[in-house]
Amino acid sequence: MKHTLLSDALPARTGRWMRAALAATLAATLVACGGGGSTPVTGVEVSKQRPLSAEFTTRKAVNYSPFRTFNRDTEVITKAMIKQDMDLLVAGGFGLIRLFDSSDMVARQTLEVIRDNSLDIKVYLGAYLQGYGNSKSTANDAEAARAIALANQFSAIVLAVSVGNEMLVFDFNKIDNPATLAGYITRVRNAINQPVTTDDNYGFWKSAPHTITDTVDFVALHTYVEQDTVFAEGVWDWQQIAAAPASRATAMMDAAIAATKVQYGAVRSYLDFAGLPHLPIVVGETGWHAVNTGGGGGNLPFRASPANQKMFVDRLRAWEALDRTGAGPRTVFVFEAFDEPWKLDDNFWGMFTVDRKARCAIQALRPDGTAAGSATWVHDKSSPCDAASALSFQTLDVGTAVAASRFTVFADAATAGEAVQAGGDWAAFGKQTGGVTADRPLSSASFAPGDGPQSLEITPTPADYGWGILRFGTASNLSAFAGGSLTAWIKTAGYPGKIEIGISTDTEDRKGAEAFLQLAPGDFSYCNTGAWCKVTIPVAAFLAVNPRLDLRAVLLPFVIADRYAFTGKPLNTTGLPRIAIDNIYWSK
Repeated sequence: MKHTLLSDALPARTGRWMRAALAATLAATLVACGGGGSTPVTGVEVSKQRPLSAEFTTRKAVNYSPFRTFNRDTEVITKAMIKQDMDLLVAGGFGLIRLFDSSDMVARQTLEVIRDNSLDIKVYLGAYLQGYGNSKSTANDAEAARAIALANQFSAIVLAVSVGNEMLVFDFNKIDNPATLAGYITRVRNAINQPVTTDDNYGFWKSAPHTITDTVDFVALHTYVEQDTVFAEGVWDWQQIAAAPASRATAMMDAAIAATKVQYGAVRSYLDFAGLPHLPIVVGETGWHAVNTGGGGGNLPFRASPANQKMFVDRLRAWEALDRTGAGPRTVFVFEAFDEPWKLDDNFWGMFTVDRKARCAIQALRPDGTAAGSATWVHDKSSPCDAASALSFQTLDVGTAVAASRFTVFADAATAGEAVQAGGDWAAFGKQTGGVTADRPLSSASFAPGDGPQSLEITPTPADYGWGILRFGTASNLSAFAGGSLTAWIKTAGYPGKIEIGISTDTEDRKGAEAFLQLAPGDFSYCNTGAWCKVTIPVAAFLAVNPRLDLRAVLLPFVIADRYAFTGKPLNTTGLPRIAIDNIYWSK
């Protein structure tokens, strides 16, 4: 029996999610702005340092990637697609884009589109190196060579080059040794005329070794204070409970930009201490989710919405405009231009939706429906943009405790005196979980004893990590059932190994709590013999797994799942038999 969050079963998708691995370290060291007694570093000799051009430090910047589907590996990017994107960016006043790699399909085509159409866009080119603990020399040599060729061929467009992306802090694509990365930086720098750096999290740059600082012309730091609210709790006060509810969203977004400035300041202070006051800093990535992904990108209720994203971007641009020539960053590259569905749980950072509609953060730049080169500037109207509509932390609202002796989650036969879960429906998790039909007659004449001839049938077609079905609805106060039990009738023939039963509640801190029990045949009377078995689990068993459960606010009163990491099955297990469930209820 084991407790875990639903999202813990999901595989990593991108570098931003991997910041979880370093959350504790970053939280502990955020305020350590100085070098702490480390040996000062010298950096590229000032007389040989390549300055960032005026165009690099005056243009509005954004990260750009063209992918529009769920399968990046097979998607074909065309110049027509890139031209549409560039026309939208030009229409929005974006004059500087960051590319992550030097591939032919993305980087070369983008540069050719800009050149051939005389577009007013400059490029911060990337050389995407492969790490994973090894130098990957063959692939990395080829990528470095492509970056050199593009920087030289398109020297009027490429203003700077970044070698490597988030390779020195996060495990997602970590290179084996900083010296290896420094070698690639030097190789590229020696072959081009533009200033060169590497992009990484502020947690690296605020104590960067001379191995790296000696090779770069400027610092490109990444800062994601929104993600810190998930993976580095306590770094800054996003909840802003002291603020009145009506002004709490504004207080949160003010605190967000203040925390961003603190992280930038940690890097600036370290560089100054290390004898590198001349080394300029750009923000290579920062942003705010427009949608709560609820998964690897971070479960972000009360935070992620188009209105909140607009408030953050507005503050970023104001900071950039005021401090660009002073103590602040020379340029801020917002992450990112367009949504990218292939990122799954780390999607929805875009200034534009995947169908190229302008979100709140940039709608004011152009009237809705106006021409933009080969594209049309269309406003996304799926959500309001005003600050009053922005999300903010809300304290837990506890409803009246259910007084009935039975709380029914699912049954098609009524029971006298019962309370029935209000609202909601069944939902599946797992990328390809399917075959779920509620209130479907069983294929045989049998049905759960004491209930009608209807059940929920599940034919698992799971994602690589497993599957799950949950019952959601209005939050219910089931505090009076703490000494009772959860009952579900389950019927399956030969389902292999263990199955999971879980529940989920809200909590005072609004982070939520979940508890799962892994059941083998015989546990709590569960069986896989093809007959109906009455599974009865004491509520106390869930509370023992996770004492943070708050029965005053039960969000998911029943979850049935099989997440392979917790039931012991191999990843990508398929061919699972059908499961029927019926007559699910809590009793005192």
